[in-house]
Amino acid sequence: MDGIPAKDGDRLVDWGLTSDDYAAFRPGYPDSFFERLGRELGLALPGLRVLDLGCGTGALSRGLARRGARVTGIDVAEDQVRAARRLAAEEGLDARFEVRAAEDTGEPPAAYDLVTASSCWLYFDAAAALDEVRRVAAPGGRLMTCHLCWLPRLDAIARASEELVLRHNPEWGGADWPGEIARVPGWTPRDFVFLGALEYDEALPFTRETWRGRFRACRGVGATMTAEEVARFDAEHAALLERVADPEFTVLHRIDAHLLGVDRLGTPGPAGAD
Repeated sequence: MDGIPAKDGDRLVDWGLTSDDYAAFRPGYPDSFFERLGRELGLALPGLRVLDLGCGTGALSRGLARRGARVTGIDVAEDQVRAARRLAAEEGLDARFEVRAAEDTGEPPAAYDLVTASSCWLYFDAAAALDEVRRVAAPGGRLMTCHLCWLPRLDAIARASEELVLRHNPEWGGADWPGEIARVPGWTPRDFVFLGALEYDEALPFTRETWRGRFRACRGVGATMTAEEVARFDAEHAALLERVADPEFTVLHRIDAHLLGVDRLGTPGPAGAD
């Protein structure tokens, strides 16, 4: 997401701390996303060889694998990878997960048709990650970055939950995202080409329990707070939702994706990119 920092003050971001909630409550991309990948970006998923960088618990990886892609997911957080393996095995999906960094995947060269990164590119050393994408991409290979983000300026429940996080963790940098999506990512290098993008909004369903879990699994809470801090936040969040939300509700999210070609197949990247 444009404008979101990779750190929250002096707090260490450790996604492994929230792997259980992350696996249980962070929603995967809805069906509409995968339909649009084919219709608007021309991605035919069956048989596609995919490397998912920063895969977390495999929300994107598993969505791609359900639709016939052959997926390898990597992440530096061992607990996240363990959860991804468990969830994929429960569904019988063709997906492999390894504890590795986006900048050094250990995968063979020219092995993947598509490299993906969902809501995680800001945590990478972009130059090193791009070098790795160049190395593992097959001829005609592509890179897709994508995001699934609630909209606090348009959704009252999201805004109220964010305000509570900030009372517990004032340094959280992910709050009040304005929803702005650049046409082409500013970090796009000159040897990559812009092949297309999609952006749309969808209201995703939650209950009070699943929305509490979703917030425990966000960076400003479970990935940076101590267990005691998370428990205090969660108790107050439960009380807040009793006041402001029905037992079942929706939260408006913005979904986006950018598709870049690793070979010169389309429009060059922005002139100012490195």
